[in-house]
Amino acid sequence: MKRFARTLSVAAVTLTVGTGLAMAGGATVKSRQIQQQRRIAQGARSGELTRPEARRLERNAAAIHRSVRRDRIDGGVFARRERAKAQRRLNQQSRAIYRQKHDGQPK
Repeated sequence: MKRFARTLSVAAVTLTVGTGLAMAGGATVKSRQIQQQRRIAQGARSGELTRPEARRLERNAAAIHRSVRRDRIDGGVFARRERAKAQRRLNQQSRAIYRQKHDGQPK
């Protein structure tokens, strides 16, 4: 009986972890977008980003968001290639946010 319970619990954990990893693939793009929005807002509040810098970063973030939505609508599935493209654009956006926040402009 203990062996059966142990096997059942291992199967349940494996199923839970596998489901979580499968769901994380689609959620990473959205969670990165949200985090980058927070970074832009925080930079604008603290004065690290000027208004034109913040606007430019927001416009770029909106363009990425539209692109992701369009990719998901076209095929109904967010394919590996589309996800890779979105991740590359989010990486570029992240670097741009960092550069603008740390460019040494007076606050």
